[in-house]
Amino acid sequence: MRAAPVTADGSCIRWVEIPGGTAPARVYLHGLGASAAPYFAASATHPALAGHRSLLVDLLGFGLSDRPADFGYTLEDHADAVAAALRAARVEAADLVAHSMGGAVAVLLATRHPDLVGRLVLVDANLDPVEPGQGMVSGAVAAYSEAEFLSTGRQELAELVGPHWWATMRLAGREALYRSATHLARGSVPTMREQLLGLSLPRTFLRPAADGPLKGEEALVAAGIDVVAVPDCGHNIMLDNPEAFARLTARALAVPRAAR
Repeated sequence: MRAAPVTADGSCIRWVEIPGGTAPARVYLHGLGASAAPYFAASATHPALAGHRSLLVDLLGFGLSDRPADFGYTLEDHADAVAAALRAARVEAADLVAHSMGGAVAVLLATRHPDLVGRLVLVDANLDPVEPGQGMVSGAVAAYSEAEFLSTGRQELAELVGPHWWATMRLAGREALYRSATHLARGSVPTMREQLLGLSLPRTFLRPAADGPLKGEEALVAAGIDVVAVPDCGHNIMLDNPEAFARLTARALAVPRAAR
């Protein structure tokens, strides 16, 4: 396990690092309430993806990382904290593979710190804001005040998400979970979708085939984003269909780094 301080008070982001001699480094970011190693370790070591230095990074407030109660946990805050960790790890122009909320963070990371991201693979990532009370988790959490969530909402959320997701979500800092979910629901300005459309690096979006076309998929494709429907999976594509995920991610990361 590696660590780097990313805030003024020394709070650390931590990651599991898998050594490999092939450049560039690959960075894996998890979704809301998750942790990178449980979701990505099997993929990072799959024969289709192995051989690269791989960093399975836990966002501040989640998994192995510190849980400062005074951190803002906006998407921008998360992106800047990851950037500080990657600079400390001497990573640049990485292949970034990011799931769900991690995908939203990854888009902002690529926009705010373009030297750190060479190619981007978004795994059923959040691109748009949602209304409080809508959506699976972020909107549900955003319907609470912070005081309400810390008092009773967290336990109600445990019942909503079920034991598999809660296995990692219960490790998150209480403030981190609330603020991250609320800011994810609120989104960014410009939106994550708008920022993704404005990037010039190779971009792939993996989505479950069963969900049908993404909102605005034609515009994404027209902007050079490769939208790939993955069969036999739900939101957790890397866990539900690991073979297809590894194969399709490897294909995405073989695209030349020059903009399409």
